[in-house]
This record gives sequence, C-alpha cells and structure tokens, in this order.
Amino acid sequence: MSIANDIKDVELATGGRYRIEWAGQEMPVLKQIRERFAKEKPLAGLRVSACLHVTTETANLMQTLQAGGADVVLTASNPLSTQDDVAASLVANNEIPVYAIKGEDNETYYRHIHAALDHQPHITMDDGADLVGTIHKDRREALDVIIGGTEETTTGVIRLRAMAKDGALEFPVIAVNDSATKHLFDNRYGTGQSTLDGIIRATNILMAGRVVVVAGYGWCSRGIAMRAAGLGANVIVTEVNPLRGLEAVMDGYRVMPMAEAAAIGDIFVTATGDINVIDTQHFKVMKEGAIICNSGHFNVEINLKGLAEMACGPPTLVRPFVEEYRLDDRSIYILGEGRLINLAAAEGHPASVMDMSFANQALAAEFLITKVKSLDNHVHTIPADVDAEIARLKLSAMGVDIDSLTEQQTAYLNQWEEGT
Repeated sequence: MSIANDIKDVELATGGRYRIEWAGQEMPVLKQIRERFAKEKPLAGLRVSACLHVTTETANLMQTLQAGGADVVLTASNPLSTQDDVAASLVANNEIPVYAIKGEDNETYYRHIHAALDHQPHITMDDGADLVGTIHKDRREALDVIIGGTEETTTGVIRLRAMAKDGALEFPVIAVNDSATKHLFDNRYGTGQSTLDGIIRATNILMAGRVVVVAGYGWCSRGIAMRAAGLGANVIVTEVNPLRGLEAVMDGYRVMPMAEAAAIGDIFVTATGDINVIDTQHFKVMKEGAIICNSGHFNVEINLKGLAEMACGPPTLVRPFVEEYRLDDRSIYILGEGRLINLAAAEGHPASVMDMSFANQALAAEFLITKVKSLDNHVHTIPADVDAEIARLKLSAMGVDIDSLTEQQTAYLNQWEEGT
C-alpha cells in the first residue's frame, strides 16, 4: 500500500522504529492511554492533522491517536526539528502520512502544512498555531468540518488568545500548554535539559565558569537557568515583568537589562516568545566569541537580519549548526539558525516529560469530542481532574505513592465554621 508522504528517505525506517520503541519505554502514561484507546476507539471516524515536532515522542502520540481510531496525518512544526528516521518509520511501519524533512526551506514547510490540511481534518493538533493560522488566512474552507483543535506550546497559545480577543478564532482550541502536567514539567525540566543538551552538542564547550544570559523567566527560561547553574555557569536573567524579575532575584540569579548583560555574557539563550529580544544594539557590545541561541518556538527572538547587515559578509558554517558572523573586530556565533536549539542540534525533550505532555494531547482530543457542543470559539484548558489523573498515573508508573485525605480532613477543608 502506497502512503502519501514527503520525507527524506523511507529506507531510514528501521532505525527510526528502534528509537521510537526506546522512547516508548519512557512514556508509561501514554502507553496506558493507548491501551485504553485501542479497546474503546474514542476517536473512530475522526481525521486529525497534526503539526508537531517530528520526534520519537511525537511518533508515540501518533500511534496512540491511531490506536484510538483516528485517521492521522503529521507535518513538522519547525523546519529543523524533524528526525528523518522517525518520519520514515511512521510512513513505513504505521502507514501514517508524514510531510517533514529536516532542513526544509520555508516554501516546503508551508507546502507541507497545506498537504496536512488537504486531509480535511476534524481536529487540528498544533505546536505554534501554524495550522490554525493557515486555516484562518488561506484555507477557510477547512472550517466547514473542523470541530476543534489543541495547542502544545506557549507561543501558539499567545497567538490563539490574540485571535480569540479579536473575535477571529472560529473554533474552540484546547491549550494543552496550560495544563500543569505540561508547563510545570515539559517547559521547565524538558526545555531546561534539552536546551543545554543542544548547546553542548553544537559547540562542545564547557559550561562551568561561563556567563550565561537567559532572556525571560517564564517556565522554559526557569528550567534553562536552573540547568545552566547546575553545570556551574554564572547565570544572568533579563526580564520585562517585575514579578518574574523579582522571582529570579529570589532564586539567586543576577537580574539586569539586556543592554547591560550583552557586554558581559558568554552565552545567550532566548525563550520569551517575543521579537528582537537580542537586537543590533546588543550585538555591538558583545564579547569576541559570544554564542547566541534561541529556545523559543519561532526564530524571531534574535535579530538575524540586523546581525547580517552588521557583518562583513555572509556567515560561515564552522561546525554543524554553528554559524560565525564576522564583524569588524570580532566574531559572534549563532546556533541552529536562531531556531529551537534543543531540536535543531539535539533531540528535543526527554521522553519521560513528553509522556505527560502528549498524554494531555491525546486526552484533549477525546475531550473535544465529548464536549464540543458546549465549547465556544475560545481557548480552553483541560479540566483539573484530568490533569490530576495524568499526574497520578505518572507517579504510579514511577513507583511513588502519596497520601490520601481522610474523611475527617476532607470534611474540615469543606467547612467554614471552625476557626482558631
């Protein structure tokens, strides 16, 4: 049977299957959901178009949706995040159409998004809201059959909330990112570890003793700062939010404006979701050999156009994923073309944290089906009891038990009469 696809090489499928299975061993919560889905088929008859990072963990999610009865198509949510052997395995071993090639250009990237929308999905599954954005701008005929969508990441949720505020969002979307079992763990522990992994794989530098400047102090940046400090780095945090800035100070980091940090940093990591966080005025004062990378979803946080205009010529690729921009008197290095460094130069988040994130994705799809008639065209969150159940399943899989409230304790927490 020929499966529609646009991948690098189907001959990579065997290696991809082994790596998918390896990741699956670290995803016990999703495994339990897949086993239930296989029996109950809650997604039977539904077409799902997913725009996610094509990784081993995502492959396990695709298999779970397929087990639940869904007709699934997958496309990449970033031109540099695809693992080509995983894409090949999904096509060859699971008969799931995949449109993704690591390093694809922007034109190919959007051609692949349109191919996923040709599937006429009932549910969209996004990481960055590119599917939803393309539907509303260019593929409005898709609105005729869509019942809802899910969104994986902070940047996508920001875009979707802006759409909802403007009255532009035409179907309900579940903000998977807002689940506690997603952002408290995936964003902090997953991004923290995988970002440092990407930097080290790309550069092979020693982190200890370096001045690492982390832009922002949201959940992703908290994890990056924590892991950099754990490797012996001297961490500086830049922020625009006074509460987050205060929290960073209380957590033991130096906090200052980027204009000051730019002159003393050795390594810069952005994770804010905003544009030009590192700009031309910052490049002008950076040290010789400053290394800059991004862990936010889009490659807009570093003003690469401005840096290219300042440089003496085009950048030189000195190592895989390391480009040297030569200025008049020094060099500045950009990692992974300013795209997600943890996926451009490494393998993304560890499977054990994606276990919870993708458990949320699978259950969000099921939730959409059961509640779609009661959801308006806004951004919604997964119910707290579902979030808590994912946490319970994760603890159980880890062999960890916790206490339960006694009847007396429950009664006490639900009354107001008894005081001091």
